[in-house]
Amino acid sequence: MNIERITSETHPLYQKAMELYNISFPAHEQRETRSQNQILTKDAYHFDIICDEGEFIGEILYWEIAGFFYIEHFCVLPAMRNKHYGQKILNAYQATPLILEIDPPVDEISIRRKGFYERCGFVKNPYRHIHPPYHAENQGHELVIMSSPRMLEADEYECFNHYLQDTVMKNVY
Repeated sequence: MNIERITSETHPLYQKAMELYNISFPAHEQRETRSQNQILTKDAYHFDIICDEGEFIGEILYWEIAGFFYIEHFCVLPAMRNKHYGQKILNAYQATPLILEIDPPVDEISIRRKGFYERCGFVKNPYRHIHPPYHAENQGHELVIMSSPRMLEADEYECFNHYLQDTVMKNVY
């Protein structure tokens, strides 16, 4: 597997990566194009594409936060799912503690997603978490915080949540 960081919308695989992004997340969980393009050059933000033997298979979009990586978006091409790429990609980042958010596990898909992350070493955190909206016409939505390799301490969660509010979600619309 090869990991490559995209820092400009002119990268040859950026449009293909954005097509995957658009089919992988509901509109209310996606950044607006202007916002996505603006953050590509931020030092703390990583838009990493993953290829295997030259073939694009997925992407992981994350922020470096005080000793953690916050995975904002993570997806694998539908044709490449169930081939352990998701687990391999996450393993490549596990040298640094990871934080991500998932939908509350209330239906078959969200329950399976939670199980996938648990098999990858993530644990559910007890903090009530509302993710800010990506679009002015939307409201924040409740998500579950998961972290690896351990649960976050309360002060770590607060640090993450402040960073999310003040940096990650700054100027999204």
